[in-house]
Amino acid sequence: MTARIVRRLFATVAVMAVVAFVVFSLLYLTPGDPAAVIAGDIATDEDIRRIHERLGLDEPFLVRFGGWLWALLHGDLGTSIFTNLPVTQLIAQRVEPTVSLTLSTLVVAILIAVPLGVLAAAKAGTWLDRTVMSFSVLGFSVPVFVIAYALILSFAVELDWLPVQGYSNLHDGLWEWLRHLILPSIALGTVYVALIARMTRASMLDVLAQDYIRTASAKGLAPNQVLIRHALKNAAIPVITIIGMGVALLISGAIVTETVFALPGIGRLTVDAILRRDYPIIQGVILIFSAVYVLVNLAVDLSYVFFDPRIRY
Repeated sequence: MTARIVRRLFATVAVMAVVAFVVFSLLYLTPGDPAAVIAGDIATDEDIRRIHERLGLDEPFLVRFGGWLWALLHGDLGTSIFTNLPVTQLIAQRVEPTVSLTLSTLVVAILIAVPLGVLAAAKAGTWLDRTVMSFSVLGFSVPVFVIAYALILSFAVELDWLPVQGYSNLHDGLWEWLRHLILPSIALGTVYVALIARMTRASMLDVLAQDYIRTASAKGLAPNQVLIRHALKNAAIPVITIIGMGVALLISGAIVTETVFALPGIGRLTVDAILRRDYPIIQGVILIFSAVYVLVNLAVDLSYVFFDPRIRY
């Protein structure tokens, strides 16, 4: 087990190294010149040349990458081209809304999707199963921004129950914090709930068809005990896998959701940076999102040993 953990940690480091190189390469190979954007429409070639020198954009690619990587290893993500502030500081200012949105969405989605999937598998072929699967197909098919605008129109504009946009910090009050997260979490979580519910149902149906489940039922165990203690535990690995993979949906969906609901999170920071071609911010955000995704999948991979003892050997 220890050897497995060490191998996965080394693999994670290698993946992050590749991600760092790809991120740096893609952004500098894409069309567009940040110096021209900074200088403005009336800038001369000399003005653009001076900005190139100041930003180090006139240096060879490998020199720029080496300097950027060395700074990255020391915890420096660079300085924003437009605000002239450290990227780490800008990201730190936007962390709370994004973390609040993703964690609330993750918790609520798991608490809703897993029971729905279990019920759909236990009542396979009934109206309950068809309802859950219809919701899953619909939820996975409709874009996040469409769900977001529908929720805003219904609960914020028509009923006036919840705020349309904005964010309230947690220290300003728990209820205000929750009010500003309810609609974004539902919009972002709908796709995630649909994905987890479908995988839970499929995994449970496969386990419920096994001989040991019929044996447990024949021994007189209550249906709930069979479902939870025997079936769900053995169906957990595919469900946990899809939860980890779904983090990518949360990350990409958070950018759209924060834009629609005007949440001052990392997603909004990313959109603004892309529009202004602020390369250091884009690189920093992509690296952080990539690191979160890789670490979550590492945690998911290591968690398998707790659900299936055979993986320990």
